[in-house]
Amino acid sequence: MSNPCHCFHCGEETTETEGKRWATQVDGELRLMCCPGCKAVAETIVASGLKDYYRHRTELPELSPAELDDSELSARESLTLYDSEAMQRRFVAIAADGLAEATLVIDGISCAACAWLIEHRVAALPAVEEAVLNLSNHRLVIRWHKDQLAVSSLIEVIYRLGYRASPFSATSAEQQRTAEGKTAIRRLAVAGIGAMQVMMIAIPLYVGMAEQYEFFMRMASMVLALPVVLYSARPFFDAAVRDLRTRHLTMDVPVSLAIILAYCASIWSTLNQGKEVYFDSVCMFTFFLLLGRFLEMRARHRMGKSGNNLLTLLPNVAIRLDPDDRQQQQVIAAEDITVGDLLLIKPGQAIPADGVVTEGYSPVDEAALTGEYLPVSKKPGDKLIGGTVNVESPLTMKVTATGAEAQLSTIMRLMDRAQQEKPAVALLADRIASHFVTAVLVIAASVFGYWSLMGDDHAFFIALSVLVVTCPCALSLATPTALTAATGALRDAGVLISKGHVLETLPQIDRVVFDKTGTLTAGKLNIDQVIPLNELPQETLLGIAAGLEKSSSHPIARAFRRLRAQEVSNIEQVTGMGIRGLWHSADGSQYRAVLGRPDFACSQPIAMLPQSSQQGQWLLLSLDDQAACWILLGDSLRKTAPDLITGLQQLGIKTSLLTGDPSDAGQQLAQQLGIDDYRSGLSPQDKLEQLKQWQQAGEHVLMMGDGINDVPVLAGAEISIAVSEATDLAKTNADMLLTSGRLDALLLALLTARKTRMIIKENIGWALGYNLIALPVAAAGYVPPWAAAIGMSFSSLLVVSNALRLSRIQKQ
Repeated sequence: MSNPCHCFHCGEETTETEGKRWATQVDGELRLMCCPGCKAVAETIVASGLKDYYRHRTELPELSPAELDDSELSARESLTLYDSEAMQRRFVAIAADGLAEATLVIDGISCAACAWLIEHRVAALPAVEEAVLNLSNHRLVIRWHKDQLAVSSLIEVIYRLGYRASPFSATSAEQQRTAEGKTAIRRLAVAGIGAMQVMMIAIPLYVGMAEQYEFFMRMASMVLALPVVLYSARPFFDAAVRDLRTRHLTMDVPVSLAIILAYCASIWSTLNQGKEVYFDSVCMFTFFLLLGRFLEMRARHRMGKSGNNLLTLLPNVAIRLDPDDRQQQQVIAAEDITVGDLLLIKPGQAIPADGVVTEGYSPVDEAALTGEYLPVSKKPGDKLIGGTVNVESPLTMKVTATGAEAQLSTIMRLMDRAQQEKPAVALLADRIASHFVTAVLVIAASVFGYWSLMGDDHAFFIALSVLVVTCPCALSLATPTALTAATGALRDAGVLISKGHVLETLPQIDRVVFDKTGTLTAGKLNIDQVIPLNELPQETLLGIAAGLEKSSSHPIARAFRRLRAQEVSNIEQVTGMGIRGLWHSADGSQYRAVLGRPDFACSQPIAMLPQSSQQGQWLLLSLDDQAACWILLGDSLRKTAPDLITGLQQLGIKTSLLTGDPSDAGQQLAQQLGIDDYRSGLSPQDKLEQLKQWQQAGEHVLMMGDGINDVPVLAGAEISIAVSEATDLAKTNADMLLTSGRLDALLLALLTARKTRMIIKENIGWALGYNLIALPVAAAGYVPPWAAAIGMSFSSLLVVSNALRLSRIQKQ
């Protein structure tokens, strides 16, 4: 028996085993905790830099006597740390309507019924206006009146339901995912090994063997199945106990009953020399259930991977200036930045917060937010956005917004809010989840009661058969297996699908919306046209330009990287104008070479810019103040874009272009491709609003984009696609990724989706038919538990075999 000990945080008495289970590191030492709540609070205290709290505290915090009464909500004393302004800057924002908005990560969720319980319990609080939980990443977004209810009280309500809640953090979320993944693999391995060993022993028992050996084989099966029941199946039992305490049923309740009753009945049959044992069924049942949850967990982890989190664009440190003495510089953590601080942004550094320029002139690379490849020149008074990069010269900025109020966090909330808008099918599943479980338990109990009254000695095993038969394995596999088969085939064809609803929704698409830069175009500057203005060869002129840009970090320099550079020295870059230096010709002569804006490159009057059918930026190269050549830099159209637009229009699907580029490049591109509906100069919020207008008109919208500025509308569309060169965040939040770079692969996905929908209907029809037939037969006593397990496996195998037909699709 474990030795008694006390929780390091609250002082409650607990066992050594339980204390080690929830232990955490404080000041380099492993401290025992009594529960996940104390562990979460202790980790929050340490992460907030307040670990001296434990060193200087004079008494342990008192436990909250509050029950689930809204008027008496209070948390443990240390949970009030969540109410501090410094802590809330990370995860609480104030919306335009005055409501506070917080994002919490919930641990312990196992199904849609869990989400329903948390949402409705939190939303029932008087101060809460809205509570929405996203099942794909287990994030809960709460909007409430901050002056009426403290954050700590919200978190306590969730703890009292039996779930763990903590503010969303990229670092802690990654650690939690790693720990969850390792535990899931261990439980799955134990169940798999146990199932194989027990099945090996079960085969001789099914075939028949001498009685003197049968008891020994049954005892061996019981011992081998014990770790599966006690360790692998523990998540089902823990969740079932939690559900019973909160008086809210989920699928974990009948699953736990089936496992524990089958195991205990098999023990009783072994000790009393009964006819049947079901240790093999228990192990296989546990293994397949864990496998399904493991695959769901892996998909959820890929979507929420912290390396692709929007907030990772922000630097960890910043340079703060003394307002009275600008020469005094202090390196501080990004979390310590406050509104009104003066920060120095050196060339090449990321901007750590939103603000305005007070001193300096420099271009800023905003490609991560806008998707546009050209940097934007900034001067005193211009706005700066956290996460963008200063390109050339030092800037001094005054901070106007940090943390949850910054624009990066705003885009992240837009993305989460769009993802949390549930389709009608998901809402229906939430409503019927608890009722379905209740019906299963009532039917099984009724069957047991009926046969007991009839005096049948097998009443228990008949009820157990009903529990196994009602496990909707084939029904649950009907859709995901078809989607998995089609997804694998499309992956080989260059279309990577990251979310299961894509192939279900694709046939319903009415409109496809495109971003411009990086989506329909390549998103990279290249030399589209060269017009020489003197007798020098074009190769030499381009070599001079390449020599000037050779050591530059400006995005324009990338267009000249592949050219053979001429010898250029004394290079000087002038912010927002261009670059100049001395060109050393082959005959030993030197010329002052300038590349950039026409009025900067040449002081003499220059003719108007050349006319071109291509859209881009004209640069002038001059030698000794004499115009040498015009160079047009542009973003080329993807080769497969015309085929895609034509194919979509032949299928009767509308096409639209939404771009953040304010120039007329969007109009020219739309006319070139035959896109009738186009809008330019849009912010991420504008794009999302336009998307919602189409959806409110009854249209199903597919969005294709590549940049972080596209993430909110990618998340809000019924289906979103990112191209292969997209930012990590766009790839993570998109439903599909074109890995081949061929835009017309979308047409193949549309045709495959139609076939997938037909296969899904066939699978659901079979699964429903099987359950409707098998349930009354099992309730009548004609199906023993082992036969019910075999029938369930056969039904699942038939569904999977039908779905595999989707793996044979033809590439275009």
